Amino acid sequence: MTDVPGSLAQRIFLLAHDPEKGRPRIGTNLGAMVRAAALADLYLQGHLTDERGRAVAVTGRSCADPVLATLLGDIAAARPRKWQTWVDRRQHATAVAVRRQLGEDGWARLEPYRVLGIFPATRVTPRDPRVRKALLGRVRAALKDPIDRVDPADAALVAITAAGGLGLVLDRAARRGAKRRIQELTDISGPIGPALRKSIEASAAMASG
Repeated sequence: MTDVPGSLAQRIFLLAHDPEKGRPRIGTNLGAMVRAAALADLYLQGHLTDERGRAVAVTGRSCADPVLATLLGDIAAARPRKWQTWVDRRQHATAVAVRRQLGEDGWARLEPYRVLGIFPATRVTPRDPRVRKALLGRVRAALKDPIDRVDPADAALVAITAAGGLGLVLDRAARRGAKRRIQELTDISGPIGPALRKSIEASAAMASG
């Protein structure tokens, strides 16, 4: 079995990147999804709990992942806030930090380049294409396996890609056809999927208004 990154944030980052282009497709909600995945990691690992729709840090537990530890520290230092608030914040910074992790941990090659010869960007190339295929396999299995056999992290993977509208993984027809199952997986993975959906809808409303 092919190894995959340990964190949901890194898994979402790799799934969001078009392997042919080395970057997300235009319109991909990368920052929001990566941020939601980091929150899901912390929730599923027991570092965060949900209290009346708000994220609350669990005291006395250390977190080894530096990206997750930074987010956990921010939440612990603040008064309880809605999950959507934490999805909304520092999306770009979190995505950049996760991208750096993928390079440092050997999962991907990071190649700086300039769009139109002007704007700096980074091309992300997985070192082993089987990793992305393995992640897609986890998504397919979560949609088909008996619900009580689905790993909560894989349930969160589906919930986040569905709420984020990640067509590279689940196109609109697939999301519509698996609507009930996606809801079941969203329920397993906690409050993150609905918070991500609200964040994206709010951003779209602001952009159109």
